[in-house]
Amino acid sequence: MRLAIQRGCRYYEGMACGTVVDPGMEKISNEDLAIGLLHGGLEWSPAALRMGAAMLGARGNDPRRIARLARMERCEDVVREVARAGSRVEPANEFWSNLLGAIPPRGSVPPGVLPHWTRFVAMTGMSREGIGVRTQWIRPGGIGRVP
Repeated sequence: MRLAIQRGCRYYEGMACGTVVDPGMEKISNEDLAIGLLHGGLEWSPAALRMGAAMLGARGNDPRRIARLARMERCEDVVREVARAGSRVEPANEFWSNLLGAIPPRGSVPPGVLPHWTRFVAMTGMSREGIGVRTQWIRPGGIGRVP
């Protein structure tokens, strides 16, 4: 989680303590990091799942590589659910539809296991555009910046 924060998930600053040295993108890519946070092999952590969802939407991620990693780590169902949420929030972002197309619909995540999709986004009631709900996916480097 510290590595995700160091790589730009500043929205979640304070959810992880300690320090970590970033080994570099060639050793641990953002795709690797996203899957590592989402696969569930560690102690269950809503914060890790939220950061994994943010890292999943990182700029430059390859949907095919993520699908392959998800298959290898047996977390396709979780990745698919996060991608569905991303697709609802950002219907024009082809990344989500490409990711959903690369992951076969096999199983499902039991209700209540994942944080609600609203935990992967920032929602405003008032912005420069005026009053109204504006929903943006949280990702490294900023909220709502489409890769």
